[in-house]
Amino acid sequence: MLLEGLFDTDDRLAWSEFDARYRPILLAFARRLGMNDSDASDVAQETLLQFVKEYRSGRYDRRRGRLRSWLIGIARYRVASLRRTGARQPAFPAGSAILNLPDQAELTTVWESERRAIVLQEALNELRARTRLTEQTLQAFEMLVIRQMPVVAIAEELDISAHDVYLAKSRVASRLREIIERLERAFDEEVP
Repeated sequence: MLLEGLFDTDDRLAWSEFDARYRPILLAFARRLGMNDSDASDVAQETLLQFVKEYRSGRYDRRRGRLRSWLIGIARYRVASLRRTGARQPAFPAGSAILNLPDQAELTTVWESERRAIVLQEALNELRARTRLTEQTLQAFEMLVIRQMPVVAIAEELDISAHDVYLAKSRVASRLREIIERLERAFDEEVP
């Protein structure tokens, strides 16, 4: 299990996998909370390091809550800290920076939204690298499903029929579903 590998300070593979899995989510999460790219990068780095430190010291207990809740809490504190100090951000109104952040339910919604977007992008990248689907088929799917363009516009732009656009959606969706389920299971394995 990935988290168990984090106990071993020499297990670079575990750290690398943990970092690859959660850094993109933390970056997107911090940006959604108003951080610029540089501050979002700081929030992600500090959150990951703080989590590993607390995990190794035994402070994180899976029986007391989900991993995402622990990471959200650390990231929330880091964002609030940056807001308080005004680091590379425009001035924030007086008062508690934490009070100006969304509540826990909204933070969880933001986290899950960003996690799903990252999982979808990883799945699309894997699909591109490991299947024989044409780039045009993948483009048609992305234009229809992700960018939500009208079928007629996609058909025109890619010089294919509307029927081909729907076929592309069907072909990609079935293969993508399997990859997404596997990636989702990887996240679910770390939480009770």
